[in-house]
Amino acid sequence: MRPGARWQTVKRAIDFACALLGAVALSPLLLVIALAVRLTSPGPVLFKQKRIGIHGSHFEMYKFRTMSADTPPDVPTHLLAGPDKHVTRFGRLLRKASLDELPQMFNILRGEMSIVGPRPALWNQLDLIAERERYGANDVRPGLTGWAQVNGRDELTIAEKATLDGYYVRNMGPVLDMKCIVASIAAVVKADGVVEGAAPPAREHFDTTTGSEGRTQ
Repeated sequence: MRPGARWQTVKRAIDFACALLGAVALSPLLLVIALAVRLTSPGPVLFKQKRIGIHGSHFEMYKFRTMSADTPPDVPTHLLAGPDKHVTRFGRLLRKASLDELPQMFNILRGEMSIVGPRPALWNQLDLIAERERYGANDVRPGLTGWAQVNGRDELTIAEKATLDGYYVRNMGPVLDMKCIVASIAAVVKADGVVEGAAPPAREHFDTTTGSEGRTQ
């Protein structure tokens, strides 16, 4: 049986309802941000990136674009030459408040993501994908936020992320999901665990043919 199969069924209905209400309620904010991205930097409003979904499937995750359009599309932030010069002024504000993540509500509506779950790995984060496989964390929908996200985020090693993701899978339910949501709000306010443009604390193995890792865009 899938990890937390019963809760995942209920959770999907809750996710859809909350994402739909959120998209409607926040539509004025989404429009303002989209216009600001367009007016402050030439290029598309949205940044799309291939990520790992449930059962190892691939999907395109949406974000508001926070970097200049000529930034190498598949290079991790910490490997860019002078990453700060690529992040737009408005993009920096979006990242700090995590508002660049809001378009993922539409990934939730499409059934590709959940509100709470392991943060979706890039398709080429081989070490993280392999570690999560040990804990069954690839068999749940990735989340807008997650247990690892609120317990260290960018400061965590691959092993630590996978261990925390495994804890979430073993204990997933309404109580833990609510803890993640509440902790996420607090973390955004304090910008806890955000290491912008810095190398991750542990070396990752990833496919370098076209891909990236970490927080790009």
